[in-house]
Amino acid sequence: MGYQMKPTRLFLLRHGQVAGFEEKRYNGQSNVPLTEAGRTQMDLVCRALHDATLEAIYSSDLDRCTYGAAQLGQALGVSVFTDAALRELDCGQWQGLPWLSLAKDFPEDWQARLQDIVHHRMPGGESFHDAASRVRPVLQAILTRHAGQQVALFGHGGINRIFLLDALGAPLDAAFSIVQDYACLNIIDYLPDGSCRIQLMNGTYLSVPERVRSA
Repeated sequence: MGYQMKPTRLFLLRHGQVAGFEEKRYNGQSNVPLTEAGRTQMDLVCRALHDATLEAIYSSDLDRCTYGAAQLGQALGVSVFTDAALRELDCGQWQGLPWLSLAKDFPEDWQARLQDIVHHRMPGGESFHDAASRVRPVLQAILTRHAGQQVALFGHGGINRIFLLDALGAPLDAAFSIVQDYACLNIIDYLPDGSCRIQLMNGTYLSVPERVRSA
């Protein structure tokens, strides 16, 4: 039997709880900080990954993601690479604004976005399709660079959903069928034949040890 290349495993994480979490809002590419609880969440999930054999760690360059990436990189002695192209959706004029105020102050745009989340651009910002076009080449380059290895990526709720939908072969308009809680962990195996297997979705730090041991 010929040699069969191992899958490329991606540990895909979302950042922890952020300031202003009490009210639904579009944080987008604004550099909102983690709360104390958010830092604790990331400490716990990074500690649970201490047995992972990672070749590299990638992260959005926003502070809410780089905190966890730096923690894990230091613990494992692994290089961390940040990339602005991995930032959350650009929410333009809506950045930092609560959903309730958007529905009141931008009623037509708000309804248009609800009706077509994939193609409707937020004023001065991106559509979901725009964001997908931005981040897909970045992930593909990472997977190509680390074929047959294991890497971690610290990202955002919207961007993580794009990667998960692509792994499932699902359309972008199914984005909110997927839950991405603060500090959640997803594990995706990318096989040499181009198929994907999602080993874990929206897991917590308590989900990690068995999955890491089975890698």
